[in-house]
Amino acid sequence: MRARGFTDTSFLQQSDRLVYYIFFPVMLFWKIGGAPYGADINWSFCLVTLAVLIFMFVVSALVIRFLPVHSFQAGSFSQSCYRFNTYIGVAVILNSLGEQGIAIFGILIGLAIPMVNIYAVSTLIWFSGEELSMARRVKMLVRALAANPLIIGCASGLLYSRAFGEFPAFLNNSLQLLSMVTLPMALISIGGSLTFAGVQLHFFNAFAAAFLKLMLLPGAGYVAYTLAGIDGIPFKVGMIFLSLPASTAIYVLSSQLNSDTELASSSIVLSTLLSFVPLSIVLLL
Repeated sequence: MRARGFTDTSFLQQSDRLVYYIFFPVMLFWKIGGAPYGADINWSFCLVTLAVLIFMFVVSALVIRFLPVHSFQAGSFSQSCYRFNTYIGVAVILNSLGEQGIAIFGILIGLAIPMVNIYAVSTLIWFSGEELSMARRVKMLVRALAANPLIIGCASGLLYSRAFGEFPAFLNNSLQLLSMVTLPMALISIGGSLTFAGVQLHFFNAFAAAFLKLMLLPGAGYVAYTLAGIDGIPFKVGMIFLSLPASTAIYVLSSQLNSDTELASSSIVLSTLLSFVPLSIVLLL
């Protein structure tokens, strides 16, 4: 589409804004708000999963510190190590574990998405390159988190789920139609910015991020679940969740907060291609 002139830089920028501020938050609100908020939530499973994500955030920070990851690339690289593709997760879990798996997955991502956004926004602001005082950085972080549309979408979904648990048919259909726009528009933005030169230029960092996301993260999750005695459907949901490829939101957030979108695009492509290995292993086991 870019080669044929159907898209240009201006279109892609506006597409990013639409996905980031409208379509993606609506999709999160719809997915989380429609999941029953039951009293039988497995909090041990949720806490162990969040602890594994914290572990990966620390690992990504150490890699940024000790490997050749430029400050401009830090935010994109960090996100590539722990952000997860919700679309693929919904598709895989729905087909392999059914509605029970989706209900657990919905609660999990409702807790995980705000946390990974805190990590991502913190990293992006911290490595912004601006000379800012600690107080100024903290103020920017709090403001960015409070106004983050993805966090707002998750929080609203959790509140709605707790209060109602399901949407009326007309509202569910409307939210579904809006949500369906998210994935194709995000992919158009990624494709429009992706070049083979960019993939070659950022291959090392993109591959390193994909390795951490698709090998170390599921491995750490397996050990943590085993030690904590997590089994059954929650264990299966967690292993699929931790094996998901990097999210297209990496590109969207990087473009909005001035990080390396070429590295983001390369990481998404490599992570998506390579994710067939850990996902296949998890599903077979």
